[in-house]
Amino acid sequence: MPHPSRSLLICSSLAIALVAQAALAAPKFDNAGKHGGGEGGDIGVHLSGPALDIDIGRVRIVLGDNRQLIGPASPLPPGIAKNLARGKPLPPGIAKNFDSRVASQLPHYDGYQWKQIGTDVVLVAIATGIVYEVLRNVLD
Repeated sequence: MPHPSRSLLICSSLAIALVAQAALAAPKFDNAGKHGGGEGGDIGVHLSGPALDIDIGRVRIVLGDNRQLIGPASPLPPGIAKNLARGKPLPPGIAKNFDSRVASQLPHYDGYQWKQIGTDVVLVAIATGIVYEVLRNVLD
């Protein structure tokens, strides 16, 4: 039977390695220009899959503050809305890019891009077109 302190050392080393791996694998994001000036007001959601902490609160604030720069939005037809889901490819031809003035203020995640689809906002992997997150009806 291994010595207790040796087991503790092995477990600690594994835990540190796992935390370090997750930190290195997590995409970088830009929180420049936060409202409120403090860390306490941020809303983040941890999702499974790639380690992204989506700052949904920041997205909502930016979209609300820049409503005049966002084109008119109407809800998606039910068939298309049903196909717009996390982990699926982006349906072709329905996504719109945000005005560059809006896009530059949205939280940035390397390898991902925010798109408008009807009244929904999605975070899409640039290389694959896979939908990472869907924020439903935020542009109502």
